[in-house]
Amino acid sequence: MIPKIGVVSLGCPKNQVDTEVLLGLLEREGFDLTPREAEADLLLVNTCGFIQAAKEESIEAILELARQKKGGRCRALVVAGCLGERYREDLLKELPEIDAIVGMGEYTRIGEICRTLLNGTPRGGHAPLRGLFIREGGFLPTAALPRLRVSRPHTAYLKLSEGCDHTCAFCAIPAFRGPHRSRPLADLLTEAGRLAEEGVKELNLISQDTAHYGRDLGDPDLLLRLLRDLSRIAGIRWIRLFYLYPLLFGRSLLDLMAEESKICRYLDMPVQHVDDRVLRLMRRGGSRDQLTRFIEQIRTQVPGVTLRTAVLVGHPGEDETAFETLRRFLQETAFDHLGVFTFSSEEGTAAAALPDPVPAEVALERRAMLMEEQAARRSKQLRALVGTVQEALVDGPSEESEYLLEGRLEGQAPEVDGVVYLTEGSARPGDFVKVEITQSHLYDLAGRIVSPC
Repeated sequence: MIPKIGVVSLGCPKNQVDTEVLLGLLEREGFDLTPREAEADLLLVNTCGFIQAAKEESIEAILELARQKKGGRCRALVVAGCLGERYREDLLKELPEIDAIVGMGEYTRIGEICRTLLNGTPRGGHAPLRGLFIREGGFLPTAALPRLRVSRPHTAYLKLSEGCDHTCAFCAIPAFRGPHRSRPLADLLTEAGRLAEEGVKELNLISQDTAHYGRDLGDPDLLLRLLRDLSRIAGIRWIRLFYLYPLLFGRSLLDLMAEESKICRYLDMPVQHVDDRVLRLMRRGGSRDQLTRFIEQIRTQVPGVTLRTAVLVGHPGEDETAFETLRRFLQETAFDHLGVFTFSSEEGTAAAALPDPVPAEVALERRAMLMEEQAARRSKQLRALVGTVQEALVDGPSEESEYLLEGRLEGQAPEVDGVVYLTEGSARPGDFVKVEITQSHLYDLAGRIVSPC
């Protein structure tokens, strides 16, 4: 019988791309993939280990799969991803249910590893090669590797690079993802062309720092070349930029965004904080004045741009004055989309050793305050769209009701920014349509299809 493998993916879109490649490799190796964990002979979880909440989610997922293994058909449990890379020795020691932890440098051997585990594991026992499949080194996908996408057929993530060269005090990512490594331009274009042939119309460009793409290859303008070349691929209609480190990109990218219709007028630019002292403690660089001028420049060069950012509250040294500086900045800047995270003290990071910690309950109160104010701002922004006609990409039947379609505007990225519920008219997933906006809600819109695009 062909062994069945069940795969669970946690964490960010970058991790999702890794999972899609793992799925493609397993399928190519002849395994039968199943979404039903109870049917799996082997269970694999691709974990996240970025902050405490993500680590707890990953541990819970491992324990849940371990229960499946104990009482069901599963004969082996494999852990991959960031958590395994950070805590492999601890995991193997504390969770004997784990049969192997696959380091990122071994992803291309996943089929061989799973086959060895299944062949060498008696039912209900542990693999004799338990834990051998660990090798440090990040994983950089290539166009030559198979990829079984789990997103909607018309939208895909394109992973430009792996790792990060920044030394942010609160972040552990460089310790287990390694330094920044860009994929060659030709390799990305090959994959993007294949995605377009598969019906992808929306490309979402991701990495740890998209603005840094190409710099390690000696070409600081490689991102501009990539965007121009992607814009020439037939079938691709939207190209969206995520994870741009502030102040590392400038006029040339903004000019291209304003000129090229396929590049969404959308920027995801996590600022983390704006108080000058906290920025220094975070090792982020820049200042409030620089960030304010930069955002003004973005909005001047790219009229109508949608801005998403993320901030971190509760970092050691963030007193009430620093928090109020951040709060006023967010009120004045009025980002379209905002994520607010509370500080997580991560071992091995510089911030973990800083004095003046902020109590967790204070950080949570600050987060709640910022999110409440953002909800009011976003609601006002969405109300201004009622009565206008907007272009939307149809995603398909709504998760709210199978009788209702939903789509997204150019300023709504998949999974994170809200949707447009399409109450009248018909269209297929992947269609671009003109929508008259008829209602606004807290984070979502509703409208009727008036014509195809």
